[in-house]
Amino acid sequence: MQVIIIGAGRGARLMPTTAETPKCFAEIGGKRILDWSLDAFRQNGIDDFCFIGGYKIEKVQADYPEFEFRHNADWPNNNILLSLFHAEDLMDQPFICCYSDILFTPDVVARVAANAEDISLAVDTDWLSRYEHRTEHPSDDAEKVTVKNGAVTRIHREIQESDAHGEYIGVAKFSAAGAGRLRDYYHQVREKNAGQPYREAAVFEKAYLIHMLQDMLETGERMVHVDTPGGYIEIDTQQDFEYARQHWS
Repeated sequence: MQVIIIGAGRGARLMPTTAETPKCFAEIGGKRILDWSLDAFRQNGIDDFCFIGGYKIEKVQADYPEFEFRHNADWPNNNILLSLFHAEDLMDQPFICCYSDILFTPDVVARVAANAEDISLAVDTDWLSRYEHRTEHPSDDAEKVTVKNGAVTRIHREIQESDAHGEYIGVAKFSAAGAGRLRDYYHQVREKNAGQPYREAAVFEKAYLIHMLQDMLETGERMVHVDTPGGYIEIDTQQDFEYARQHWS
């Protein structure tokens, strides 16, 4: 199983921690965020990693020579969706993609990897417990989902807390067929929207992955949710960093 880790951005909200190193090098419990992710995959027998880097990519290249790398050199001017597609050449097979600034358990990987659907999204159903004191990254910034009969019906930040089944954690699995449809749809929307506004993004190049996933849902694409009650922390701000240091082990 191919793993694609999306880690090109600087993580400005985590300054000064990211002043000299990429965000995924921040240490929680004596280990880098990146190493927690690698351990979660390796405990499930998954050890084929591609890292999409930009900011301070040379630091990751020096410390993780076993990775394949894709360089998003224009990272200040694009976002997660375009960053992911720097590894499009690896999407001719099943793959799991994940954000580089998240902590998740091996059980999350096991559940996602075992799911037989073409597109499956890991969703934290205990998500609100982390937002009780998360004032720097409130719940209206969460990538929330609604669901019905096992399928995701919407993925959007504007979903109300009371309507949300949970928060998409940034871990998704695509079968070979699902990856093919993802690639096809990406090229359709890029051809139509390059340099133009796209959904909530000012321009297509600044789109998040969830923007295109929602677009695909609206065309009838099926995506399922793989639930985890916790076992996940996003580290976006210094407040998140301190929370993770206190609560993750």
